[in-house]
Amino acid sequence: MNLFQMKSTTDGVNRMAAYLEHNYVSIGWSGLGDLENSSREELKERLASVYNVHGQELEAALEEVSTFVHDMTDGDYVIVGDEDEVHLGDLGDYFYVGSLEAEEVDGSHRRGVTWLKSLPRLELKGELQHLLNHSSNVSRFGLPVTSTLIESWLSKSLEETGNQMRVDPKLVEEALHILSQAMRSEDMDRRERAAIAILQYAQPRLNI
Repeated sequence: MNLFQMKSTTDGVNRMAAYLEHNYVSIGWSGLGDLENSSREELKERLASVYNVHGQELEAALEEVSTFVHDMTDGDYVIVGDEDEVHLGDLGDYFYVGSLEAEEVDGSHRRGVTWLKSLPRLELKGELQHLLNHSSNVSRFGLPVTSTLIESWLSKSLEETGNQMRVDPKLVEEALHILSQAMRSEDMDRRERAAIAILQYAQPRLNI
């Protein structure tokens, strides 16, 4: 599964209240029509024609819209920052509401969302803070994620709550060695669990 960030504001209007009430997220870019079966090349042609953008501006627009339409899939996660709060949701399929093209704030390009959790932005760990600070309206986290990993990110660490446990570094090293051996097991499920555990340990230490 993948994790994406989105901004709550499109076309200068904050849409978060509508997103939460009606269980969806959307992007602007009116006038492009239904994009469900569009290829990346066709999408690029529509953007260039409708918005008269070229070069780097076109590439940036293409990346944003293509990420929303093509890269997001049912079952991925989205996190939306809204001032001092963030909202985590489980994404659904892309769908197009053509009747909204003429609205002042276009929300015709949509994905359903099952909202899972809301919390203060300051409680997020560094990885999610970094993702939310991305300049694009829509962007993807660089590594695959699991529900367990996201839940660990959304929970305050023991260090943050002032109750950090003292663990012998040698025990940590021994545990990592056991996990590394488990990754060489013939049991696929055991290898996957070991890999997830190692990533959970390593990612807070990565400069992503």
